[in-house]
Amino acid sequence: MSLALDPAAQDLLFREARTANTFTDEPVTNEQVQAIYDLVKYGPTAFNQTPLRITLVRSPEARERLVQHMAEGNRPKTAAAPLVAILSADNEFHEDLPALLPHFPQAKDMFFGERPVREQSALLNAALQAAYFIVGVRAAGLAAGPMTGLDFAGVQKEFLDADHTPLMVVNIGRPGEDAWFPRSPRLSFDEVVTTV
Repeated sequence: MSLALDPAAQDLLFREARTANTFTDEPVTNEQVQAIYDLVKYGPTAFNQTPLRITLVRSPEARERLVQHMAEGNRPKTAAAPLVAILSADNEFHEDLPALLPHFPQAKDMFFGERPVREQSALLNAALQAAYFIVGVRAAGLAAGPMTGLDFAGVQKEFLDADHTPLMVVNIGRPGEDAWFPRSPRLSFDEVVTTV
């Protein structure tokens, strides 16, 4: 194997990791979430933009409001997870670019002055960051249950604003009993990779 990452870490992050469908009731602390973010914030994005926003749904009242916007099959999982995060894209991410890209502060206006361009870039780069976040949850020894079966407009209206586009909801915690569905197949290297 030509990977630098220890095989146990490879298993933790990828081979043995799955989307969790049940969780124990062990809480997920703010310190754990901060450690996850402090790791994954280093994942690469275009222009070092950081459009991902994370809304932690902790209160029972907020959880109940969120569950109402989940697809019916996802409601029990979201209701029972120790922590739920709404991941969204900040379409006004460009306001931070002068600080995040100090060697090229004019990128803010040069490339991202128009809202449609920002929305497209925010969506792509926040999705990259969301993937890093899921891997970071796994690196913390926790399980993630990312879901896109939800009423996006309802979640935006209930928890966000017009400048934030919801991407997904992620249930987070220690896996519970019967947490995993059987591993689904993956495409092989030869089915995916083309050399030109």
